[in-house]
Amino acid sequence: MELRQLRYLVALAEERHFTRAAAREHIAQPALSQQIRRLEAEVGLTLVERTTRRVALTDAGELLVARARRILAELDDAEAELGTLAGVKGGRLSVGALHTMGPVDLSLLLAAFHRNHPAVELTVREQSSEELAEMLRDDEIDLAFLSVTERIQSHGLELHRLVSEELLAVLPAQHPLAGRDGVALSELAGDPFISFRTGSRLRELLDSAAADVGFEPRIALESNESRRIRSLVSSGLGVAILPRSDAEGPGAPVAVTPLVEPALTRDVTLASRAKRRHSPAAQAFLALTLEVFATTREPAIIAP
Repeated sequence: MELRQLRYLVALAEERHFTRAAAREHIAQPALSQQIRRLEAEVGLTLVERTTRRVALTDAGELLVARARRILAELDDAEAELGTLAGVKGGRLSVGALHTMGPVDLSLLLAAFHRNHPAVELTVREQSSEELAEMLRDDEIDLAFLSVTERIQSHGLELHRLVSEELLAVLPAQHPLAGRDGVALSELAGDPFISFRTGSRLRELLDSAAADVGFEPRIALESNESRRIRSLVSSGLGVAILPRSDAEGPGAPVAVTPLVEPALTRDVTLASRAKRRHSPAAQAFLALTLEVFATTREPAIIAP
């Protein structure tokens, strides 16, 4: 069993596609397929179910992937200890990101990091907060920008809250409540909502706040793209709750008003697995991000 085979298997588990996994590992797709078959022959078990439409792991594959991630993480930690002696001269950095980052401009952070460390290979994965938290715990990614939910906060992550942002009611321009100085969430109980998907912090905030004031929001459409949500609202298909930066920034014309009962905010937090030894690249990116947000961020929280 070779380390490269374990890397290929992990890449295939995450990409669920032979061509994408091969591109990620910078090898030809037939070569990756051959190595996976060799690995299956060595362990004597089928690890991957192959169909014309999808790639799925067997139970044996899932077990080996979980072990492989830990093995590869230990190797990365060893490289990190050695790398600290030489500084950031290369390596990989995998960063998770929310679908909507609000006032955190990830592209600028990545560009600044790349200028300082051009030899580091950068990867960005976009998912919901809870999916990013699981990816951190499984060592699929090094760092992640997420919003903290109750489930996230109770599982061993190191959290650095960077910013907190107000959520606003976003309404079609012709909505009866458009132009008001403030709107109570209960006043929108009869409207269809355009919402982020289940698992996102913004969906959790909407569901929880609505329950507190006595109704269950009727979700007409779902999307994880704030621009699309705003466009759907602009077309008169429903109302939405969005962070101020998304509600008031460039985009489709909508009416925007503060939520006053209850007032809601969401955070953008930089997270990593607690007690994981960061690679030099991850340490440098963490330091850069905390420096950029040094005047606004809240103190670090180490969750048990």
